[in-house]
Amino acid sequence: MRSQRIEAKESPITFKGYTKDSYLLDVKTPRFGTGEAKCTLGESVRGTDLYIIDDVTNHSIEYTVCGCKNHMSPDDHFADIKRVIAAAAGKARKITVIMPFLYEGRQHRRTSRESMDCAVMLQELVNMGVDNILTFDAHDPRVNNAIPISGFESIMPTYQFIKIFLEMLMTLNLMLIILWLSALTKVLCRVVYYANVLGINVGMFYKRRDFTTIVDGRNPIVAHEYLGDSVEGKDVLIIDDMISSGDSMLDVAKQLKKRKANRVFVASTFGLFTNGLERFDEAYEQGLIYRIMTTNSIYQSPELLQREWYINVDITKFTATFIDRLNHDASISDLLNPIEKINKKVAE
Repeated sequence: MRSQRIEAKESPITFKGYTKDSYLLDVKTPRFGTGEAKCTLGESVRGTDLYIIDDVTNHSIEYTVCGCKNHMSPDDHFADIKRVIAAAAGKARKITVIMPFLYEGRQHRRTSRESMDCAVMLQELVNMGVDNILTFDAHDPRVNNAIPISGFESIMPTYQFIKIFLEMLMTLNLMLIILWLSALTKVLCRVVYYANVLGINVGMFYKRRDFTTIVDGRNPIVAHEYLGDSVEGKDVLIIDDMISSGDSMLDVAKQLKKRKANRVFVASTFGLFTNGLERFDEAYEQGLIYRIMTTNSIYQSPELLQREWYINVDITKFTATFIDRLNHDASISDLLNPIEKINKKVAE
């Protein structure tokens, strides 16, 4: 992208260092025997724009604690982000943290005497000198009220999903979109957005929970209730921000099949699959689900990428475009709301 820009070729002095084979910074975060760590920058960042990208869900990275192997937790990743900021020591011109999965994003509000980890995290980064924070599909983007005068963007990869979905299905049966996991306003708005641009109907599953009990840190689901038209004989697209254990999604798929739905597709920004892939293999073999689409914004295991039911939605170029725009102090409005590109793709 940059190598093709005319101004970079015409002004080699002004644009010295503008085009490189790699913009990756030489960063090391070695750990001591106790598991403690430090960050070392191998080159200067003085006067540059520093972009820190960290997938806090990447559990595949290991480190040693007193001779025992540990997997990196979200807490470890967040600590490394702060170490890089500290190592830069205020010399960078502007610091942007790109956190695809928002750290502690599900602990965004207080319903009792409990912590508000996401708000604390955002304030901590801003207090350390971070200018902008970018994330994808924040569980509740209203958490940006914790840093009202600082840069915060929750990016929706809507176009990327629609592009893959339409390329995968050249002919569509009368489709129905199902909103099923959350009563959050942002999820409802997103489903209505999909329905409007694709010209299809909306249905809704909502969870009835037992708020008197807590299991694994959450209130267990008693039942899924459905509101909407009949799904009999129709292809169904289930939409939400994340697949964690997959319990809710698989239960909804069963409910849809009981209502004689045709194929069941799932579009989710984050595929965490915290309880393994076997249950999804069984659901696929039983015909409960047809395809699951998630982005590559977070870690994907080699086993997941080999599954027949899985479709990877690549947002690498999308993310690079954001970085390039921000580096030029250019507008990102069309990236946040790509309605023209979506309409063009639908028309095609």
